[in-house]
Amino acid sequence: MEHDPQAQALGFRDRRADALGDLRVLPDETVCAILEFLTPRDVARLACVSSVMYILCNEEPLWMILCLRTLNGPLQYKGSWKKTAMYLELLPIEFEEPCKKPLHFDGFNSIFLYRRLYRSHTTLCGFSFDDSTVERKKDLSLEEFYHQYEAKKPVLVTGLADTWPARHAWTTDQLLLNYGDTAFKISQKSSRKILMKFKDYVSYMKLQHDEDPLYIFDDKFGEVAPGLLKDYSVPHLFQEDFFDVLDRDERPPFRWLIIGPERSGASWHVDPALTSAWNTLLCGRKRWALYPPGRVPLGVTVHVNEEDGDVNVETPSSLQWWLDFYPLLADEDKPIECTQLPGETIFVPSGWWHCVLNLETTIAVTQNFVNSKNFEFVCLDMAPGYHHKGVCRAGLLAFGEGSFEDADKNIFSDEHNFNYSELNRKEKRVRIQKPGDEPNFEGTGTRASERYNMWKQGFSYDINFLAMFLDKERDHYNSPWSLGNCMGQREMREWLSKLWVGKPGMRELIWKGACLALNADKWLECLAEICAFHDLPSPTDDDRLPVGMGSNPVYLMEDHVIKIFVEGGLEASIYGLGTELEFYSLLCKANSPLKKYVPDVLASGILYLENGSYTVVPWDGKGVPDVIAKSNLIPEKCKVDGYPFGLWSKKQFEYRKAGMPIHESISSAGCTGIWPYIVTKRCKGKIFAHVRDQLSWEDTLSLASFLGEQLCNLHLLPLPPLNHSKISDTEQHLELPYSDCRMEVVPNKSNIQAELEIFIRTLMKMKKDVSIRLSKWGDPIPNTLIEKVDEYIPDDFAKLLNTFEGENDLYKVWKPCSWIHSDIMDDNIFMESSSVNLHSSENAEGAGLVDDGSNGHDDGLKGKSWCPSHILDFSNLSLGDPISDLIPIYLDVFRGDPSLLKHFLKSYKLPFRRMPQHESVEGGDKFGRLSYLAMCYCILHDDNILGAIFGIWKELRTAKSWEEVELTVWGELNNYKGFP
Repeated sequence: MEHDPQAQALGFRDRRADALGDLRVLPDETVCAILEFLTPRDVARLACVSSVMYILCNEEPLWMILCLRTLNGPLQYKGSWKKTAMYLELLPIEFEEPCKKPLHFDGFNSIFLYRRLYRSHTTLCGFSFDDSTVERKKDLSLEEFYHQYEAKKPVLVTGLADTWPARHAWTTDQLLLNYGDTAFKISQKSSRKILMKFKDYVSYMKLQHDEDPLYIFDDKFGEVAPGLLKDYSVPHLFQEDFFDVLDRDERPPFRWLIIGPERSGASWHVDPALTSAWNTLLCGRKRWALYPPGRVPLGVTVHVNEEDGDVNVETPSSLQWWLDFYPLLADEDKPIECTQLPGETIFVPSGWWHCVLNLETTIAVTQNFVNSKNFEFVCLDMAPGYHHKGVCRAGLLAFGEGSFEDADKNIFSDEHNFNYSELNRKEKRVRIQKPGDEPNFEGTGTRASERYNMWKQGFSYDINFLAMFLDKERDHYNSPWSLGNCMGQREMREWLSKLWVGKPGMRELIWKGACLALNADKWLECLAEICAFHDLPSPTDDDRLPVGMGSNPVYLMEDHVIKIFVEGGLEASIYGLGTELEFYSLLCKANSPLKKYVPDVLASGILYLENGSYTVVPWDGKGVPDVIAKSNLIPEKCKVDGYPFGLWSKKQFEYRKAGMPIHESISSAGCTGIWPYIVTKRCKGKIFAHVRDQLSWEDTLSLASFLGEQLCNLHLLPLPPLNHSKISDTEQHLELPYSDCRMEVVPNKSNIQAELEIFIRTLMKMKKDVSIRLSKWGDPIPNTLIEKVDEYIPDDFAKLLNTFEGENDLYKVWKPCSWIHSDIMDDNIFMESSSVNLHSSENAEGAGLVDDGSNGHDDGLKGKSWCPSHILDFSNLSLGDPISDLIPIYLDVFRGDPSLLKHFLKSYKLPFRRMPQHESVEGGDKFGRLSYLAMCYCILHDDNILGAIFGIWKELRTAKSWEEVELTVWGELNNYKGFP
């Protein structure tokens, strides 16, 4: 709050204290931030409370936030954000604000509001800047670019776009003529996806007076306007791109159309995954500021999450930084800067901080890329952990806000023995200057110089230096994955596998990247020990990289497949292998037809590291190996013969971990360096994921029938005997009270089957935080549905499973639990070519779980007939509702094709629900719908199944209810009666 002595002398009173009441103790910035949490109608009501509230509640930046938060569909700007928000509220015309002048009040001054108003109305045409400090080059050769600029420093290159049609066709008027009705994505500070038709966006640009205007930043412009891709080509300097081995729908976002008015721009950031970028300007002028890697700009705060390494940057808007922070910098601390002119292309190397301000309306195209120069940096940035991510973004400032002199001594006294004592906080923060701070800026420039001097003294953007900050105890397979990574864990593993096959001449480089991202060197050591113990051939150079997209390292040998269990930590791994081995034993005893289609198990055991050396212990799933007994994973009384880590024990483990945050481990602490493994016979052929596009419709129908038959065989397989003593041991866990969990809806446990008891209570725990989990996943799950999820999911899961009272007052269920695979996806189905014998056991390249040297491409095999031969990967076996197995099959294998689901069900032939004719379903129609049951399992699933659903059925992103989603996705199930 600012006091004006002159105004007080003239008799003007300070309105603020009386008008804000108890809120007067808060600065204007904080009051404005609080208002953002209200609804548009509440803000309109609050504007009537007092004169100062009227002023604060009529600020356009506030209404912009309220409008974008409530938007559901394409945006149309109505001349002001308040009018736009009122339009979205669908208010009757008589409630529209009358056309009159706004009220004005004396006695209230706010520097915060004044600065924001100034930024909203300032013009940049008269801004003068120093001469460019970025080199300008014309006719730059590829060799010169690699030696002088790539991975070293930015450069402005002229002439690269001279022959592009876009050079003349990409003007506002021309694009309006050709693409006026095309909706493009808009950049704004929200996770929500905002679309505007180009004609509406042009109208917005002409009318707006925003301090941080919206701008088009669309990575799908080539899909919505394919003609734009014909107007430009990737310059010859940037054509090497390691992402080119991925199909278009597999690639992370890499190209953007950028259109923005004066004052808009990109605030300070480092490009995702430490990729490099080029940006070509076709219209207007852009002002660029850049800092080398690790040198955090003044006014920027970097947060690195300790759990998953996710990086969040707090930064002022581009315009605010140029107005408020740039003038404070000493000459030696100023960024590298330039003004980009039409036709010029700027190159931004990996890891460089940059900020862009549009000096007038601009149109540009940009692409990010991975090449041989930045590949290792990209792999490093993907790796789990947070130490290295903090250092990559913030240099030595990642060591916190303490004594930089002490950090200097601790770190560089021994470059191989880093002291991370300053980094052991939940969230890492590099604080230079709080973006919202109002100056007094006295001393800020000096402090910045001191920190930058430290950056100059020791930080090196060198891959060997940065790699030393990796947390070696975290492995790629078993650590939380950063939500900010440009691709998921499965996609990252597949990308490296495809590079390994597709770029054999660059395997030395790819191996280095795999060691950074996958701990590939550690897993290769483990593989060699297992091979030596079982007298298997040593891994060849071709074999040394794990294959596929799975959550465990898998290796293809000549005739064998070796899988090392690491997913979820040791306890999850030992239950995974134990259950799988118990399943194989029962499969043989029951002489199930499924046995023919499951790879033979050749060996299994446990590998552990002790005192620097590896030891291998064979284990067939029976009994408890000493190394596991010493790890305290199981109570003493449970160390019995049989399968102590079999199905029933695994169900209790799943119950204990249900609803836990992903970062919380379950009694596996101190158990690193122990890995179960399994050796199976290598199948001939290819995985379905690599031949999907080569299959005829008849082959696809045949696959659907095959899966129906084999799922039937799986679900008919008898369960192992129930060890009631084990169930009794965990009853004390079942008795534990749950906060915010309605225990009274569960039937009395003394009157319910033990396996059903565990299953129901597990579902209850999964429901407990379902809305929080869905909110964390966010887009494309609609917020309107997230708000309704708790009322859609039942409170009484006994009703969901159709329990009834049977003999001896025991509750039973009309749909018995069975073995479920739970992970039949396109990389767990094996296919063989049935027309020609393309594969033989002698040809290792022609038989593989993942690849036979073709990198998943055609290889002239189109037109051949493919038939399913095996179902793979039973480590996720569990006990549950058979309908759960439909989720991965329908969404991943069938990709939502209802005709394939119908064909599958014809071969499956088992009922998902068998109810006597005299029984009725309690609880209304929804409990009688199989579609409701399947939809509930999708919502409660540990994985983001809903993301897949809203990715396949994009029209459901505007759905008003879960019932609409349910019937669209799973409606075919309601026509299925089964064959009793």
